[in-house]
Amino acid sequence: MKKYFKVLVMVLMLVLTAAAAGCGGKEQAKDQPDSLSGSVTAAGSTALQPLVEQAAKQYMTKNAKAQITVQGGGSGTGLAQVSQGGADIGNSDIFAEEKSGIDASQLVDTRVCVVGIAAVVNPEVRVDNLTKAQLIDIFTGKTTNWKEVGGNDQKIVIINRAKGSGTRATFKSFALDGKEEAKGMEEDSSGLVRKIVKETPGAISYLALSYLDGSVKPLKLDGKDPVKENITSGQYPVWAYEHMYTKGQPEGLKKAFLDYMLTPEVQGELVGKLGYIPVTEMKVGRDAKGTVTRQ
Repeated sequence: MKKYFKVLVMVLMLVLTAAAAGCGGKEQAKDQPDSLSGSVTAAGSTALQPLVEQAAKQYMTKNAKAQITVQGGGSGTGLAQVSQGGADIGNSDIFAEEKSGIDASQLVDTRVCVVGIAAVVNPEVRVDNLTKAQLIDIFTGKTTNWKEVGGNDQKIVIINRAKGSGTRATFKSFALDGKEEAKGMEEDSSGLVRKIVKETPGAISYLALSYLDGSVKPLKLDGKDPVKENITSGQYPVWAYEHMYTKGQPEGLKKAFLDYMLTPEVQGELVGKLGYIPVTEMKVGRDAKGTVTRQ
């Protein structure tokens, strides 16, 4: 009888322990922060869009209760939307301070990578390198035929990004020395620009390196290829930080996702795979005024 009683006590203790653990588990789940659930919208830079889209897919795979929507529209749109509350995160190729009408003091910047920007031409254009002076002459309308810069006798067709594009602002500042571009076709999307350049004889435009897929030809600038080694060392000047802005300090899912963008899983794998450069690999830095310093 005593033996039976001892066994009964042990069984009861096990049941109570399991129940306590179960309650504790439920309480822990109940008390878990909601940083891994909810919805977030990130909008803006199409140059940054491929990276954010891939990172969002990976993040949502790991966190089933999180919904992250990624939209384009250009850096100006991203900055305007995050400032006005239309988006949770504003993706931008430019500093908020560079955009008129934006109160940069209300925005918090997370720099997630660096992107190079290259002048690109239709694959049939027989030019591989341009000096900065030649590039400026083309985009300001002074040079109108490829034969003037060593190519075939063919009209130059300029494809620009829209005015609110951070890619355009960066290219204008650091490839064209701020010179005003000639009027021409304008497109909102980097993907559409690539398609038009590919299909239009004599076309020239500019794209983030993350959009180079072999369908268009990137040009050297003053003999320097638009590649990682030349960008990180400061030899190739047309590059930008990729910013993800929030209005005020990010919290909840916004903070969790931005933290994820800086993890080795994104920085060590996706960033390089998709043609971007980790900020930590840059040997030069740049501020909102365009001043370059060695790091």
